[in-house]
Amino acid sequence: MTRAHRSGRRTRWVAAAAVTALGAGTVRARRRLAALPVLDPAGPYGVPRPPLPGWHLITAPGVAADEATVRAAARHAAREGLGVVDLIPARLDAESILGLLRLLDPAAHRTDRCAPGQGAGHALLVSDDVHRRAGLDTAAPPRSTADLLRLVRTLKEYAPDATGWAIAPHLTVPPPDPARHAEELRARGLPPGLLSAARLAGLALLVKCLVSEPRWGAAATALYWLQPAVVLGPARGPRPAGLARATASRPLRALTGALRTLATPAADAPDAADAPDTVGDGTRRAAYTAELAAGTDRFFEPRRPDCPWCSAPEPAVRLRTPDLLQGKPGRFTLEECRHCGHIFQNPRLTRDGLDFYYRDFYEGLGGDGAALVLGRMSGTYRARAEMLRPFTTPRAWLDVGTAAAHFCNAARTVWPDTRFDGLDMGEGVHEAARRGWIDTAYQGQFPDLADRLAGRYDTVSMHHYLEHTRDPFAELDAAVKVLAPGGHLLIELPDPRSRAGRLLGRYWLPWFQPQHQHLMPAGNLEQALTARGFTMLAVQHGEAHQANGDFLGAVALAANGLAPDPDAPWSTVPATPARRAARSAVQAMAVPCYAAALALDALRTVVARATDGGNAYRLLARKELG
Repeated sequence: MTRAHRSGRRTRWVAAAAVTALGAGTVRARRRLAALPVLDPAGPYGVPRPPLPGWHLITAPGVAADEATVRAAARHAAREGLGVVDLIPARLDAESILGLLRLLDPAAHRTDRCAPGQGAGHALLVSDDVHRRAGLDTAAPPRSTADLLRLVRTLKEYAPDATGWAIAPHLTVPPPDPARHAEELRARGLPPGLLSAARLAGLALLVKCLVSEPRWGAAATALYWLQPAVVLGPARGPRPAGLARATASRPLRALTGALRTLATPAADAPDAADAPDTVGDGTRRAAYTAELAAGTDRFFEPRRPDCPWCSAPEPAVRLRTPDLLQGKPGRFTLEECRHCGHIFQNPRLTRDGLDFYYRDFYEGLGGDGAALVLGRMSGTYRARAEMLRPFTTPRAWLDVGTAAAHFCNAARTVWPDTRFDGLDMGEGVHEAARRGWIDTAYQGQFPDLADRLAGRYDTVSMHHYLEHTRDPFAELDAAVKVLAPGGHLLIELPDPRSRAGRLLGRYWLPWFQPQHQHLMPAGNLEQALTARGFTMLAVQHGEAHQANGDFLGAVALAANGLAPDPDAPWSTVPATPARRAARSAVQAMAVPCYAAALALDALRTVVARATDGGNAYRLLARKELG
């Protein structure tokens, strides 16, 4: 077989895959569109008046909703048991509707308590209860579509199973502003530069297929070109303005839009770059600059010569790595015990060091990104909760290291009658209580609170928590105190014996430096629990595997390591246009790598499930009576 023939076959397969993907996306968009209810306003289309008692109408600038639309939305909310309704204008432009349908599955997102809030960004009807709990009584009104997009993400958290969407025929909206597109993508939690690079790569692929494999290429191009008309033309409800013109000019609009977004300054900067609080951002940068002026050596304790788990001497270096997560200055070493296989950070970070490297990761600048990742793990959360079914019915459950309590929020669908409380060091645990995701919030160190909580719980969970702690044995001792006799302890951890860890080296995401202090093999943890009076009930490896935690994570870490964000307030290099361009270029070149990594991770997940071996493990143990 000649090289040209092999190349032609590859192009044919790529073109066929493009047709399949576009076809599936078109069918999916039609299905999601059909799931959107259409409001039927009763009464005349008249002068806007204040919303009904018990409801608050929040609109973006330039958006007008008549009284009949508001009343129809309130009736729909009462009928469906909703606390938030996102009103989608029927005359919204075609690309905005298609973009929303790519992100929003109305049926699935209504019942998925952890699904991130998505909306059209024009008008929201909010109940008194949600409005009050979310603290909107004193909040400033939205100043842009991006503000409303951020707001619907927040409100979905306060109404996790009571947020809905409806098409509003009489809602009037201003035309889209292309100059604000990048800001609106960031408000949705999406990286504008990466998405624009992916769009350009997709257009280039269509051109290549059209030239090299005309039949399949023409089919793919036609399907892409006509997608707005196919999805929205015969649709019930939406009547996009200029649908024929938008369909005819779609490739050109996609090309110019992607180029415009890539040319937008700081296209991939955090949301804080768009926020009005530039003084606060400057204060954050000044604080990091002052802290780094003293260097990072003071953030580390002296290196220890033995294993903290079994005290065996002379551990071996497993890997050395910089901070590939945030790009903060410093280098970190993981060492492995030659006797028990325990892997630990050596030298270990001090408490001040942990504070420095955790800052702006789960809260602050990194809060939105962390929430977006955690919000996409509903299946994992439910699988953890389901693990208890053969053994017990939990009544009082404490989730240690709960962060923003995404697990507890999702676990309520499995155990609706269980009381879920959460414990964490961060302020987010109190926000979780305000959202109603947990019943009681405890902020502080688990060992410090254990005496106060002694014997209160029949279930304690630690999901990807123990590896973050300075003394895992103290955490296990605290769990013994807090659990009532016969209570259950559920733990999930990265598996340091995963083959992917050796294959990917420093780019294996579960090493998670500098946050992970200890990574213990399952056998070590089982022995520690048995010594504390626990009986092992179940151990899962394949079922606990974290999808996209290997190859996709490796690409993300590598891209971030090659071109760290120069706009980060801890960056030690100037944020010049050249450095921003370099970061955008690296992210663009990584697009095909991300696609390949997704495919590899999907295969890796299948293999992990079949062989009971993945990148994490999960175990359940019972505290014996007496």
